[in-house]
This record gives sequence, C-alpha cells and structure tokens, in this order.
Amino acid sequence: MAMAARLRSTATKALSLRSTISPPSQQLRNYASGSASKEVKVKVPVAMFGGSGNYASALFIAAAKANALEKVESELADFVAATTKASTFSQFMKDLAVPADTRVKAINEISAQAKFSDVTKNFLVVLADNGRLRHVDTIAKRFSDLTMAHRGEVKAVVTTVIPLPAEEEKELKATLQEILGKGKKVHLEQKIDPSILGGLVVEFGQKVFDMSIKTRARQMERFLRDPVNFDA
Repeated sequence: MAMAARLRSTATKALSLRSTISPPSQQLRNYASGSASKEVKVKVPVAMFGGSGNYASALFIAAAKANALEKVESELADFVAATTKASTFSQFMKDLAVPADTRVKAINEISAQAKFSDVTKNFLVVLADNGRLRHVDTIAKRFSDLTMAHRGEVKAVVTTVIPLPAEEEKELKATLQEILGKGKKVHLEQKIDPSILGGLVVEFGQKVFDMSIKTRARQMERFLRDPVNFDA
C-alpha cells in the first residue's frame, strides 16, 4: 500500500479509536536521552532560528549522532510528500482538537508500516505530542538546508516558464559552480512560474538574479514614465 493511502487509512482509524500508549512526556524523555546518550559532539552547520529552525536543528543533531542523516532526510521527504496526497491526514495533522495520544498512536502506526528509522519515528512522535505536525513541511525544508550545508552543497533555485533544456541547465550549473569555487557544490532546483513571462530568475544564497521578461517590462515601463528632459 502506498504511503499516502496508509496515511488516509491511519488518520481515519486514529480519529475513531483511542488506545493506551506510553505517556507522551515519557516518549519525549526517551527521545532526548537517546539523542544525548552518545558522547559524539555534533555542530549544526548553519544557525537556525524560530520554532521550525529549533526542531530542524534538534533533528540534525540526533540524526548525525546516529549516523543516519541521509536516511532521515529521505524518510522525512517521503512522509511530507505522502501527506500532500492524503487530504484526510493533512487535516488530521492540522487539527489541534485531536488528542495528543491519538496523534502519537497514528504516527507510531505509520512509522511501523513505513519502516522508518528510530530517529525519524521518535522525531515525528515529538511533533505529534507537541501539536507541531502541521509544521512538518517547513521543518523538513530547514532540515534539508542543514544536511545540504553539511555536505558542502549550496542550493540555487532557477525559475523559468518551462523546464530548462538539459544543456542549458548544465551550463547554468557550471557558471554557478565557478562563482562558488572549490569546496562547495551547487544543488540546482528548477521552479516553473508562467507569470514571469520568459527569461529566468536565479536565487543563489542571499543573491537574486532577476532576468525575467516580467521584470524587464516593469523596468522599461518605469523608464518610459519618467519625464524626458530635452534640454539635457
């Protein structure tokens, strides 16, 4: 059964059934002690702020100590992708009226079916217990930013009207790689947005290179609206 179907089924059952499980506070202590039990010191590669950043940083530390960064990243991405296809479960995650023990039971069942690692399962339990499942997509993105930084990758997002041909994508990636220099690797993501009309927009680190037709048209419009000084 696909994960999205599992999520729909689990959410439906979780909302109609209650069962006895370990107290959420005890599960949180187990998660914390499990993460802290290893003496390996882990440094988060990028400072993260806000609630989602704190959760992502905590997950990075736990996954790094378990030597499971790639596995956890993949499992979390699969979970997020599945939730977008399961509207029932998506509503279930956002509904704070659902008791914490019901949310935790659902996550334990899903994790067992999906064969998630202990790090991923325990982290999702923490989110379920704290009513933070509704933020899992944002947390997953920030966790991905951390794992990419750990691998020395820098994400560049290129927005176009239609997908870039393979050769143009390769050339753009090579150009960005030259800007980065050695020691870093470009991770290129393509984004489709017909509203830019044409051209492309590249978001790279803290920089934005806007070469879209839409932006050029606006610049031309502002230029044409400026009063003309014939004396000059």
